[in-house]
Amino acid sequence: MDNKPSRPIRVLVAKVGLDGHDRGAKVVAASLRDAGMEVIYTGLRQTPEMVVNTALQEDVDAIGISILSGAHMTVFPKVMQLMKEKGLNDVLLTGGGIIPDEDMQQLQQTGVGKLFAPSAPTSEIAAYISGWVNENRKHLF
Repeated sequence: MDNKPSRPIRVLVAKVGLDGHDRGAKVVAASLRDAGMEVIYTGLRQTPEMVVNTALQEDVDAIGISILSGAHMTVFPKVMQLMKEKGLNDVLLTGGGIIPDEDMQQLQQTGVGKLFAPSAPTSEIAAYISGWVNENRKHLF
């Protein structure tokens, strides 16, 4: 069986809350596009509800949240809760930004995917998303 998805991996890149800095999110979005993924960028000041509704409408394989505001311990659990309520159980929730290591570990224990520091190579982010989707989204094949 060919292990290539029948369609490109679709990733929603989002900025939640009042965090107004999106340069990193745009760099990640561009690198994911360069890796062959379809990327939907929500723009600034999204609510968790807006992000999950967009993910549902766009049939994404992954949601990547960029967060620099320090609200990660509120934002990620809220997005995860809404994803479960909407039945997005096979969609990866990942992200990155200014998140202390101990908070990253705590969020991952609740089901959030790998989180990336600002210094993470974009190729590592793309490889992680591709690997996760290939392992968990079998209906793409």
